Amino acid sequence: MTGRPTTREGARAEVRALLADHPVVDGHNDLPWALRQQVRYDLAARDLTADQSAHLHTDLPRLRAGGVGAQYWSVYVRSDLAGDEAVSATLEQIDCVRQLLDRYPADLAPAASAADLERARGEGRIASLMGAEGGHSINSSLATLRALYALGVRYLTLTHNDNVPWADSATDVPAAGGLTAFGHEVVREMNRLGMLVDLSHTAATTMRDALDTSDAPVVFSHSSARAVCDHPRNVPDDVLERLPANGGVAMATFVPKFVLPAAVEWTAAADENLRAHGFHPLDTSPAAMRAHRAFEAERPRPVARVADVADHLDHMREVAGVDHLGLGGDYDGTAFTPDGLADVSGYPNLLVELRTRGWSTADLAKLTWSNAVRVLADAEAVARELRTRRPPSNATREALDGASAP
Repeated sequence: MTGRPTTREGARAEVRALLADHPVVDGHNDLPWALRQQVRYDLAARDLTADQSAHLHTDLPRLRAGGVGAQYWSVYVRSDLAGDEAVSATLEQIDCVRQLLDRYPADLAPAASAADLERARGEGRIASLMGAEGGHSINSSLATLRALYALGVRYLTLTHNDNVPWADSATDVPAAGGLTAFGHEVVREMNRLGMLVDLSHTAATTMRDALDTSDAPVVFSHSSARAVCDHPRNVPDDVLERLPANGGVAMATFVPKFVLPAAVEWTAAADENLRAHGFHPLDTSPAAMRAHRAFEAERPRPVARVADVADHLDHMREVAGVDHLGLGGDYDGTAFTPDGLADVSGYPNLLVELRTRGWSTADLAKLTWSNAVRVLADAEAVARELRTRRPPSNATREALDGASAP
């Protein structure tokens, strides 16, 4: 269907039918970190077959209600962890995902390829992939990168909130000017493996350097449009314009401070409040949330809505094209969510909004499923070709970046 539906209820019926065949592939969910923080991986304390809305954005009934057919589970660790400690914590996160797969085999299907995504869809299970959020997780080691790939990790976000020695973050003081020589080698080795290069969290200079180097399509697992909300975590238009030539996909996020301009300043003040109370700004523990709520009572929080997220997707479509868009909610990785997108059950609300704006069901099918599956398949195809002529790289940061390394 190409025209606008006659009613919002008509749009909702169309979206329900769409999701039955083209469920959501979500690029980023931090459930493993939430389970680490809340219950130290005691999965019995958070039964995902039951309503966990008092604790989490995510459980199996709400994933089903939201039409989610594939999920990249983030095996994120905070970037103030470093060296071997970061690697060990990442391995614990991977183990958490594997425990979830073992615990809920009727609902969650292990996935590491585009074919696995299609197979899980046919089985009516939620394909479960993994993405490592931050280059600190590999401790500047290409062998560690390969080990993560062997364990099932299918994207690496080059940085998190802080720089790594070989790449600049969007939210840190520039040091490398983008990617160092070793950073370029990381991208090349990811291409050879078939691991997606994720540019969320990276500085715009890093984004551009990665696009210059990558032979495979890149992804933004959870980023929105900087032209709509001027936050450095979002993607500038000149980078979005390059996605058609690269074949990559930008997966719009729902985090209010990246969606709503009024929320940017408020969130910065709320982060300072958390620090003043001894909490990390990303802490979503009950104690940290009590501090958040007390701050919010004195200074009301600007509330993002479904329409604000749709505004980003409209803009991203205009600049990059509908073939290069996806969704990356960042659930369980953010303290606040937009009205109408409170948890993983909310995706249909966004799709209804887009449908009423004139997005066709074919467009929405690309947004939810086809683009994300295609980008992984394309990365796999590039890797098959590269492996015929490129051996594993054993380069080191010291050898490539030398004394000038940041």
